[in-house]
Amino acid sequence: MPLEVLTPDEAPTASGLRHDILTPLETLSQSISAIAPTTSPALTVPLVFALAGNGTWLAYLLAGGATLLMALCIARFARTSASPGSLYKYATDSLPASGGRTAGWALLLAYTATGASVVGGFINYARVLVPSAHAIPTPVLALIATVAATWFAYRDVQVSARMMLWIEAASVSMIVLVLAALLLRTGPHIDLPQVELRAVSPAGVRLGVVLALFSFVGFESATTLGHEAKNPLRTIPRAVIQSAILAGLFFLVCSYTEALGFRQIHQDLGASEAPFRALSTLAHLPVLGPLIDIGAFVSMFACTLACITAAARVLLKMSQDGLLHAHLARTHARNETPHLAVLTIGSVVLVLSVGLAARGASGADIYGWMGSLAVYGFITTYGLVAAALPIYLRRNAQLTPAALTLAIAAALAMLLAMAGTLYPIPAQPYSWLPYIYLVYLIAGLTWFHFAQRPSHE
Repeated sequence: MPLEVLTPDEAPTASGLRHDILTPLETLSQSISAIAPTTSPALTVPLVFALAGNGTWLAYLLAGGATLLMALCIARFARTSASPGSLYKYATDSLPASGGRTAGWALLLAYTATGASVVGGFINYARVLVPSAHAIPTPVLALIATVAATWFAYRDVQVSARMMLWIEAASVSMIVLVLAALLLRTGPHIDLPQVELRAVSPAGVRLGVVLALFSFVGFESATTLGHEAKNPLRTIPRAVIQSAILAGLFFLVCSYTEALGFRQIHQDLGASEAPFRALSTLAHLPVLGPLIDIGAFVSMFACTLACITAAARVLLKMSQDGLLHAHLARTHARNETPHLAVLTIGSVVLVLSVGLAARGASGADIYGWMGSLAVYGFITTYGLVAAALPIYLRRNAQLTPAALTLAIAAALAMLLAMAGTLYPIPAQPYSWLPYIYLVYLIAGLTWFHFAQRPSHE
């Protein structure tokens, strides 16, 4: 397949998507919303603390470092290639056919499972925020979140991007305000139990790193807007790197300050369902606690929207390449969105979230199970992209020792992350997830082998 290379002034063609409509800030908002930065301090940091304890900040530092390595790799591709296919396109252009197909299939699972995961978070926070929501069946809450997100993704990518941007901006601002007030209240000092890693085990940090990585996944999703972003060869690589750096700094401060605050009130951060209610009270800003919870609740909806938006564009590109049914390559005549792909991804997210809820899974269970499954897909795709980078650069006479070192470091980071998901063996049902993922990969690659039709390109 020929490499899709664009100059900054060239317009993408034949995609059927709206061209040149998203500003750099709106492009950045796609990655930020897929990361869902409000969700992690409210829901994921406590889970990481339950594993890593005083090493939570270290787990996020290591996860942030691995994410930045991948962001730098992805940015090298994004500077010369813009496509809705995202990381799937980068892997396909450089790796053998099986590698590209694996990357695309894994990325579809990653975005779709993440969408279902944050629907679980939506359900969990609906129960926290509205006591009367306990009267609403869990499958109904999942249905509401998924259908609404699918509708926005179906209608208008620009409206979706703007909405996601303002949701996250408001929520993150309130969290920063509480953390700043908390640090001012405690005064300038070092939290020795965290700095000295007291009672921290290497196994706990290793498991914490894997879970912390889930806080970052989606940082690359701006690459799915290659045909819709303005000046994509400049704005998309910037968005990828900026989202990784900003999220890393934010999560590092949050993890350190949340652990510090809960130590002062003598409560267990790892057992907290709504940590910012307690922290905002400690910071003498109690009114912000419920508002941050509302922000986290809406942020999970925005993340579902971002995941459906990204997955649909990957599905569009894979269909254009002949790997899936040709109808999925169609775009809406008026909305200029990949409407059939959006409906397909939305339906899968709906089946996963509503199906698990109907079987009695709680919102927290859906968040944990689907999030862990998504991590396998992201790690696989990231690792393949890192492996593809030296091949891509060498083919274009751009390979340098620094670039080769970057690719090797990123690939090793993903390999260690994958090992961390497998050992030590987690408890059920998490121990089943690697097998479910393996069956999914084998089924997809088998389908591609027997059903591939000639590419449209």
